[in-house]
Amino acid sequence: MKKAHKKWRIHINKQPQRTLRRLPKNLGQRIDRAILDLADNPRPANSRKLIGFADTYRIRVGDWRIIYTIQDDQLLILVIRIAPRGSAYRNLP
Repeated sequence: MKKAHKKWRIHINKQPQRTLRRLPKNLGQRIDRAILDLADNPRPANSRKLIGFADTYRIRVGDWRIIYTIQDDQLLILVIRIAPRGSAYRNLP
């Protein structure tokens, strides 16, 4: 018998949505696929927890970073930033 698999909800803030729309199509598709994959596994092998932040993680897609928080009690993933490596960690909330 298989266990019931709960799927996580994903919410992308306005700023990351705007960034995603402005990216070249192929890069945008790769980042979109990485975000959608988080619904099945919010802590994939290539994710890293950010030091100094509660429940904040990042995943890499080429030279770009997706920074997100995980709210385990609500099964919610909140994407707070999509940015190139050099500016991804500046002024995080």
